[in-house]
Amino acid sequence: MKALIGAGIKAGMIVAVGALGLSLAACDSKKENAAEDQANAVRESADATADSMEATGEAMGGTAEKSMDAKADAVRDAGDAKADKMEDKADKMDKTPE
Repeated sequence: MKALIGAGIKAGMIVAVGALGLSLAACDSKKENAAEDQANAVRESADATADSMEATGEAMGGTAEKSMDAKADAVRDAGDAKADKMEDKADKMDKTPE
């Protein structure tokens, strides 16, 4: 019985959190959403580049692999930093949602 009540409470919380997330997403303007989509694309591109670099390093092995992993981490970090700045700018883009 307790398991059923606990499951019901958890399901209710999940629904409530999901609804809150959707309502907050609806507060963004179209411009802000587009800017955040661009930031996400920058992040995904950096991740893809870093993944490719890591695969290349893995194929090389040894110290070359360690070097490529370090470079891949730097690419990923730079992409994340740029995307974070873009998202921050997007959040400040407009005061009123459309």
